[in-house]
Amino acid sequence: MTEFSYQLYSSREFPPLAQTLKMLRSLGYAQVEGYGGVYGDLPALKAALDEAGIAMTSGHFSLDMLENEPDRVLEIAQTVGMQAAYCPHLAADQRPADGAGYARFGERLQKAGEPLVKAGLIFGWHNHDFEFRPLADGAVPQAEIFRGGPELSWEADIAWIVRGGADPLEWIEAHGARISSVHIKDIAPEGEKADEDGWADVGTGIMDWRGLMAAVREKTKARFFVMEHDKPSDHERFARRSIENAGRF
Repeated sequence: MTEFSYQLYSSREFPPLAQTLKMLRSLGYAQVEGYGGVYGDLPALKAALDEAGIAMTSGHFSLDMLENEPDRVLEIAQTVGMQAAYCPHLAADQRPADGAGYARFGERLQKAGEPLVKAGLIFGWHNHDFEFRPLADGAVPQAEIFRGGPELSWEADIAWIVRGGADPLEWIEAHGARISSVHIKDIAPEGEKADEDGWADVGTGIMDWRGLMAAVREKTKARFFVMEHDKPSDHERFARRSIENAGRF
């Protein structure tokens, strides 16, 4: 039976964190994934996780923090017992213009993650949509990132692949060996859920999660299955409906 995690970014607009963790545990989540906004008071974070009886098995860390504060990243990861860390984004004004630039970025990412890998953690990249849109030179950023960072793991955000205009099954087939984590999110039908940026509770949108999960289980060694919604109007509703539906995938 798959144990589902939950990206706490989904609940950033619904404090306090301690109550969110208890809510998630009551719904059946055993794991959560951290992000920058929850690391500020590390002792309080550890205490809240322990009180709720929930594990922070993975976390997101900015490239700036990975490169300039590697000891702090390791302290956070080791304090809460993370097994994996992922760099989650690259701001638009920092994105390369060609394939060679993205290959260099992949090399840079891999180097930034070396302290974590040496400490025994999985380290990789978490995608959005821009990585799947071909550049002027025809290069696909995600493929170039992997070319430059051959040892990088991948947290595949499947719905963002779809929003980027690519076929997630093709990417799972081609790069499944890299995939250590999957973000499970759903896309609302065209024109719906505008107040939630077009995202939907898992199992209520257009994504074929039954087929996708079958492919992930067959083609990858993914260890983390992370629910996420970038802008839920009600985080308890999203968390509850999503884990209920995902239990049938």
